[in-house]
Amino acid sequence: MIKLTQHSLDKLEELLILAGYKIRNEKGNFKSGSCVIEHSKIIVLNKFAPVEAKVSYLIEAIQSLTLDESLMDDKFLRFLQEVRQTEIKFSAAE
Repeated sequence: MIKLTQHSLDKLEELLILAGYKIRNEKGNFKSGSCVIEHSKIIVLNKFAPVEAKVSYLIEAIQSLTLDESLMDDKFLRFLQEVRQTEIKFSAAE
């Protein structure tokens, strides 16, 4: 289980950066709190969302994306596996 903390958020962002994605924190009124622009590999997070929500959004994004695992070392591959097995219990979208 991944904790909904700033440390987890930093690790998730680092994982996505290793996979070639850019993470942007922007002011937005998109309902989910995050937006994945797949063709340009950009994930936009609502900068006003709480840390717990951002962690949940990134976990959901990682679970729905196909990431290039060849770009990751063993540490991040283990973390990726943990993320893929995590159930989202926090719903900040509502």
